[in-house]
Amino acid sequence: SNFSASASRHFKVEVMDEDGGVLKKRKFRSRAHANPLADPAFEYPVSPDTVDWSHVYEEYCKDGKMDRPINFADIGCGFGGLLMQLGKHFPEKVSIGIEIRDKVSSYVDQKIQALRAENEGQYRNIAVIRTNAMKCIVNYFARGSLDKIFFCFPDPHFKAKNHRRRIINRNSLSEFGFVLREGGLLYAITDVKDLHDWHVQHLDEHPLFEKVSDDELKEDVCYSLIQESSEEATKVSRNEGSKWSAVYRRLLVQKAIETFEAAR
Repeated sequence: SNFSASASRHFKVEVMDEDGGVLKKRKFRSRAHANPLADPAFEYPVSPDTVDWSHVYEEYCKDGKMDRPINFADIGCGFGGLLMQLGKHFPEKVSIGIEIRDKVSSYVDQKIQALRAENEGQYRNIAVIRTNAMKCIVNYFARGSLDKIFFCFPDPHFKAKNHRRRIINRNSLSEFGFVLREGGLLYAITDVKDLHDWHVQHLDEHPLFEKVSDDELKEDVCYSLIQESSEEATKVSRNEGSKWSAVYRRLLVQKAIETFEAAR
């Protein structure tokens, strides 16, 4: 049987004030971080072929199957700032936000519904699902199906014993590389220098990825968007903090093999 993709499979928070006011983030107080290695009662699809996307992309589905690919994935999308900008700047592309925290994903889902209601014909190309990307990204997306993956201000998990919880690591990069198409891009940004160094080290060491040059990034709209679009990016700018970002390209398999062999 098919698995219905959803923003919140276990609960939903109502967000409208009595006077019909706008969404209030304060009503969605949630833990700042979540342990991706814990095992809450998540339900996972058996494979990408079994995912019914009609609940979140109703206009793009027929019998639960998408009539177009999902292009961009914002992993750990938070309150959806980047996701909504992707929907606005790339109306011809389909973007998905993935968030592990239930209250936060519920907020983003209802925000998207509000934007759709207020802007006829717009924001149909974005949606959010609540799941654990660190454990089941390949259950949702087929091999080489995504054009871009974003990691904006992920949890740094400062303690050394918790570094294995960091979303970008040797094992997870293999899975993210699996769902990215050859030539696809992975974006990572953080305000923690140690975490940036960790990202660069693990991406440099992984044979499926190569760093994108600064010259290429000057013309990259998405690179500009990750600097300011998310709520966390806005907060860092407001506090005059530093941001460190890196973009890596998914290599052709043959080139990855050659790179790996050359490094042995």
